[in-house]
Amino acid sequence: MKKWLLILLLAVSIKSSAQSKYAFPESLKITPEKSNFEKTSTYADVTQFLASISTLSNQIYITSVGKSTLGKDMPLAILANPAITSPEEAKRSGKPVIYIQANIHGGEVEGKEVALMLMRDILLGDKNYLLDHQIIIFMPIYNIDGNDKMAKGLRPSQENSPLETGERENGQGLDLNRDGVKMEAPETKALIENVFTKWDPQMTVDLHTTNGTWHGYALTWAPGYLYAGQPETYAYTNNTILPYITQQLKEKNDLNIGPFGDFYTKEKWPLTNFYTYNHHPRYIINQMGLRNRQSILSESFAHERFYQRINSTYQFVFAILAYCNKNATTIQQVNMQAEKAAIDLVLQQAGKVKKGVRYKMVPTNAPLKNFRTYEYTKFIQSDGKEQLVKTGKIVYHDSISYYGAFKDTVQSTLPRGYIIPAAFKNIADQLIKHGAQVTQLDQNTVFNGESFWVQQFTKSSRKFEGHFMASAEGNYQPITYTAQKGDYLIDLAQPLANLIFYLLEPQSDDGLLCWNFFDTFFEKEKVNEQSVQYPIIKYFNIKTKRKK
Repeated sequence: MKKWLLILLLAVSIKSSAQSKYAFPESLKITPEKSNFEKTSTYADVTQFLASISTLSNQIYITSVGKSTLGKDMPLAILANPAITSPEEAKRSGKPVIYIQANIHGGEVEGKEVALMLMRDILLGDKNYLLDHQIIIFMPIYNIDGNDKMAKGLRPSQENSPLETGERENGQGLDLNRDGVKMEAPETKALIENVFTKWDPQMTVDLHTTNGTWHGYALTWAPGYLYAGQPETYAYTNNTILPYITQQLKEKNDLNIGPFGDFYTKEKWPLTNFYTYNHHPRYIINQMGLRNRQSILSESFAHERFYQRINSTYQFVFAILAYCNKNATTIQQVNMQAEKAAIDLVLQQAGKVKKGVRYKMVPTNAPLKNFRTYEYTKFIQSDGKEQLVKTGKIVYHDSISYYGAFKDTVQSTLPRGYIIPAAFKNIADQLIKHGAQVTQLDQNTVFNGESFWVQQFTKSSRKFEGHFMASAEGNYQPITYTAQKGDYLIDLAQPLANLIFYLLEPQSDDGLLCWNFFDTFFEKEKVNEQSVQYPIIKYFNIKTKRKK
């Protein structure tokens, strides 16, 4: 009897010890947990949480990467074992940096809560092993100003769960997930300069909520699209990481997740097509591919309750972190292979190979099978018209064409580099903000290359993100060009070759010309009356150098 009592007491002792080991103080209870998941965290709630947890662990460092439009500090939490406080220390550690970003849209809030929960579990709970082979940096509340403009009804597809959310846009009224090229928001400038360029994350995960399509998945995902970039990072993420995690979450958590997209009942029902989002680098996730880095878009299902969306997002991000921790070396190697391939292509094929600059969405080679969605039933209205009404039943469809690929419709020759006249310092500065290597000529230099002549310059009649988007049609002509001392030289044999190419090509569908960086020049040159030479010169080789 005494022996069994001793065993019982020992078991109780072990259980109590385990509970106390992973019990968190009241200060680390997040807002949804305090409100029965009716409320989401404010900026003050997030900063209070970060201040509290930083006093409880020596494996977290909190810094600010910049200011929001309304002047609030943008907190970045760096988790590492041992502690890391600078990008230089991170690089010396040899561990890859994994970046988790939440709340880029102020109304899409579960990622913000998941970031805090994961920090709590990694630093003080049972997931500290996730810091064995990687450094994890969290931006839990990227769109600070939009987050705190809370009101009811801002996200109708989320069905008042939580009751109030923030706005989609930042304090300037800009969508931060359309600002990746033009970088007009202080938040974007801070992100690219102080996170992407300095910390150089090998994997970026961006956390969102869908806008309302009634598919049957708890969460959908997409890899970063990079069709002007090297294929290595996309292929590894799309063909290896995401299928593995999809299977794991189904087997371990009974979560159904799948590729991101939308379908349209007005197009056809039963559905036959499913469409992803666009490939443009204005989206942060897509830009990472052009930087030779991996990235994943996460979109929780808007129509589930807040606590369900938190759960699916938590499990998805945790699975990504677990995978990256286990395969840290492979992820770094894939990215370095892509970076080397981008540079080698310039060194070996400049002037000989063409790359896409405009794309159209096309179906993938393999259609989607066993596609999960809510069923729609047809009814005849009193006016005789047919109406589709969603039911509560989950159905499965095969042979769904997944428009999740892109094919180039316009190509341009990859140069060895570009010449930017000194008068266009703003263009050089924009590239430098993106992290590009830009130098100035110390003497007059003659280049062989080609120049684009604009024969048609058009602008959209509708405003988008504060811009009337521009496009140019024309053709390239061979040129021997004498660049002047002080002009800017961009040698494309550098890691950001693909991003620079996409930004500077005049026919790019998301380049600087699109975002009106050259409008003043073209208007001055009366582009609507005559053919005008695009001011950025593409060069293939250096012919001679001349002293002035």
